[in-house]
Amino acid sequence: METTSSSRVGAQTAEAPAPAAAPAQEPDTGPDSHTQPQEAAAPVPAARRTAEGFLAADFPWYGLDGAFTGPRRLMQVAVAADGTVEHGSTGHGDEPSARGEIATGEKERFAVVITVASNPLRRTGDGTGVLEATSVASAAWLAGSGLLAYSWPGQMDHSLRDDWLDQQTEAAWELADDLAGEDWSTLSLPVDGEPTPFHYRESEFGWVLAGSTGSGVHLGAYGRGMSAYGLGFSAIGDLAAYE
Repeated sequence: METTSSSRVGAQTAEAPAPAAAPAQEPDTGPDSHTQPQEAAAPVPAARRTAEGFLAADFPWYGLDGAFTGPRRLMQVAVAADGTVEHGSTGHGDEPSARGEIATGEKERFAVVITVASNPLRRTGDGTGVLEATSVASAAWLAGSGLLAYSWPGQMDHSLRDDWLDQQTEAAWELADDLAGEDWSTLSLPVDGEPTPFHYRESEFGWVLAGSTGSGVHLGAYGRGMSAYGLGFSAIGDLAAYE
């Protein structure tokens, strides 16, 4: 994978939440003001902020194709310091939880699709550094670290999980940097109806895959309880289906 002065995929460890809306400016209600006091503006719901982040992207978003009939949701979107949308994720099936299966005893069934903008090596907005070029490996690492964020090894004490997560996230980075290695196999899945090769691996926590589309984006995906072998991906025509 390309290494540059920035860290992994625009310094995002996984999909970062959409930025909070700026607070509304208070009206001038001092003794010399003739303005009537106004009610404070209602905060913008997080779901709306997330949707606005997705709409600001200049690349197509992907999700599971029409063969999937379960619930869909927008998850998170990552934005660079200059406001450029870098990547984001859409959820399908159950809402994943790190301790879901441990707490309920029921196996979660979910798949998360990550769309990563295809960007060449480029300079930062202030001209002082170089941003990392995205690749299939970028999508593989985001997918691997995303799955880990919703994983909790059985019998692990809460105080130890942060150390475990740091170690496993570094391992996911090393795996993503060696997509030709023996830990990965090749899986062909439809993207917009066209057979597309993906790098694929399984672990006790679920599966991870990564590949590229013909529309200029890289795709990563991870899941648990749903077989990756029967999945297909397509560009999202209407984000309203995910709200």
